[in-house]
Amino acid sequence: MVRVDHRPWPVPQRPWVLRQRWFDLMFAHWPAPVDRLRPLVPASLKIQEFAGSSWVGIVPFRIEGLSPRGVPDLPNLAAFPELNLRLYVEAEGKPGVFFISLDAASASAVAGARLAFNLPYFHAQMSSTLAAGAVRFQSVRRRDASIRFEADYAPAGDAFEPSPGSLEYFLTERYCLYARRRRGGVKRMEIHHAPWRLRSAQAQILENTLASRQGVVMDERARPLLHVAEPQDVIAWLPTRSQ
Repeated sequence: MVRVDHRPWPVPQRPWVLRQRWFDLMFAHWPAPVDRLRPLVPASLKIQEFAGSSWVGIVPFRIEGLSPRGVPDLPNLAAFPELNLRLYVEAEGKPGVFFISLDAASASAVAGARLAFNLPYFHAQMSSTLAAGAVRFQSVRRRDASIRFEADYAPAGDAFEPSPGSLEYFLTERYCLYARRRRGGVKRMEIHHAPWRLRSAQAQILENTLASRQGVVMDERARPLLHVAEPQDVIAWLPTRSQ
């Protein structure tokens, strides 16, 4: 952890517990009406809007180096593709992410995340391959093959850091996630990474039932806002109770 001046609040004053690195990541975003998302999110979380709309994000990427602090990479656990479906929320003045689902190719990582953090992880058959500068990403959930995502994507512009106040900043520069607690209420998990370096992207989304099959209503007629990101090192802290 080196740079912290970009953060909207200080890093936690306790040891972080988990590290990972993200590769070949694409942010795909669609506008969505808040009232259609409200039933999916705990009442204590405010669903945020930008320019009169909330947003739904679908984020395919590849994880490497996933490991608890002080532990070397674990075989069959440390590297795998992942696919997230996320909304943008706020509690106690801290904007963050609320996950509708997280699909991963590692059964052990799915089980661990569900047990340790009560996150809505699902085991999926997945692949992420890079050829000629483009990523082919495929995901089919194992317990419900109707939940699928397939896309080809590649960068289409110069790298930039999102400017505070921009839509790109609103969608990406978030340093916590929120999740339901098993006994009710909401918990917050703080994370840290360097500022995102993004590029505009071109993508062909070949199949996408990830949102619709999970009750997420978004304007799929709208052209998605697409970005790819440079590799990102991430650390995380144990969750604390939010509300």
